[in-house]
Amino acid sequence: MTDETTPPSLRAARWGRRAGPAVAAVLVSLAAAACASHGTHGTHGTHGTLGTEAAARPDAIAWTSCSGLGREFQCARVPVPLDWNRPTDRQIELAVIRRLATRPDARIGSMFVNPGGPGQSGVGLVRDSGEELDRFGDGRFDVVGWDPRGSNASTHVECFTSRAERDRFWKGVSIPSTTAESVAYQRKAEELASRCAKLSGDLLAHISTADTARDLDRLRALVGDPELTYVGLSYGSMIGQTYANLFPRRVRAMMLDGIVDTVAQTTSMEANITSAVSSTDQVLAQFEALCQQAGPGRCALAGHGDTVAHRVTGLFATARRAPIPARHANPPGLLTYGDLQVSTFNPLRSPLTWPAFARDLEAAVGGDASNLKRAAEAQQTPEALGVGATTSSAISCADAAARVPSSAWTRQIADFTDTSKLWGAVLGWWLWSPCASHWPSPDADRYAGPWNARTRTPILLINARYDPATGYRSAQAAQRRLGNAVLLTLNGYGHPSYQVPSTCVDEARVRYLVDLVTPANGTTCQPDQTPFGTGRPS
Repeated sequence: MTDETTPPSLRAARWGRRAGPAVAAVLVSLAAAACASHGTHGTHGTHGTLGTEAAARPDAIAWTSCSGLGREFQCARVPVPLDWNRPTDRQIELAVIRRLATRPDARIGSMFVNPGGPGQSGVGLVRDSGEELDRFGDGRFDVVGWDPRGSNASTHVECFTSRAERDRFWKGVSIPSTTAESVAYQRKAEELASRCAKLSGDLLAHISTADTARDLDRLRALVGDPELTYVGLSYGSMIGQTYANLFPRRVRAMMLDGIVDTVAQTTSMEANITSAVSSTDQVLAQFEALCQQAGPGRCALAGHGDTVAHRVTGLFATARRAPIPARHANPPGLLTYGDLQVSTFNPLRSPLTWPAFARDLEAAVGGDASNLKRAAEAQQTPEALGVGATTSSAISCADAAARVPSSAWTRQIADFTDTSKLWGAVLGWWLWSPCASHWPSPDADRYAGPWNARTRTPILLINARYDPATGYRSAQAAQRRLGNAVLLTLNGYGHPSYQVPSTCVDEARVRYLVDLVTPANGTTCQPDQTPFGTGRPS
């Protein structure tokens, strides 16, 4: 499923990072990178070291410096076929960045990373979080990120001829909470699909996860690695599982965190969203229980003569009856029921922010929803809606199975709502409706299984036991399907799991990526911190 949040560091809920003004300097250098010469970087190491069979290649990546970044960063633009069935025909370009290994004398190779989305910026991930990613591999890998085809600084999906046109299109659009808003939202979905097909039809036909996996294999070869070392987060786990099943003999190590259910993603968007809303309900229940246990000294919602769960339910009931004032928002306004759904979904992914989240909920219960309104507006700007509803939808819809007729929309949204009164409708409209009926047909080259490939080194799957975006059952299903994968469980919360520090997980990650030592399947790690400084999963 898609990810729509934008905090700044790896330990925060970053999923949903977009290429914006902060990445402009990097994009300038990426535009010029193809004119530069390739830089060399040694290939040394001990156990698990990659060989140099692919080193002498005439088509190596032309790395250049990244404008505005330090010497440890290099940027490039890499051509790949639009259609991998016709590799010599039209080419598109991928924006690529790497952060050089901090221990070059012990360098093993390159570690490719993807932040999720689908369609999030791997360039932005490496630029902003390269130092922590470097620690994933103990400083022994060049950390390589790329913007997947269709997104950000790579050849990307266009649905509007100008920013002004895009902003006009999305002005006033929000997640529906009334019948009239639902009709308007459906019309917007229809028009968006038509606009995107008109301006990006050729690209939309070749934007599946399988296409991205083939791009990744090209990048692997061009950096000189005979086998792939890969870290995939959230939807990045979909890329990893697809790659492993297309190219099982080319996997050196693959660590996936926040596991997408590939079968649901490629056969039933409805099942995928039903799973997501159920998982979100479970995490909300955990939030409420931990807050209650923590008491008013640690959680603002607790200790008011009522249970935390009842106060949260009451807040949603209040917003459904009438909008809640947001007097200190900019500009002052009202928090609608749809706004409340949007503003409360993403914080559940980031458990270390739960004390602040509880304060925002408590303020709204008291009649001031300003902070929640700000959060809702940040996720429904023309920029956020425009990118989320184009790139993410384009990739998800390319992978999805048959479309659903418009006549079935109302019934399907009602089914989602039956599954979760709080989240069913918002996730249904947000994630399911773009692909429902109007988007172009699925990519003919999409990969829909089998998903049972065995890799030389077992794939390492990591998932929090309570993950609102990729539920724990998805990770269990992936472990059963993949030929010899192992599942490491963080006994905590969040999406992906590493948002909560865990020395146990950190040590297992380094042993795996560096030494190819896989933990025993079923290993459980404890977090170093809990959301309110007290309590464990119940």
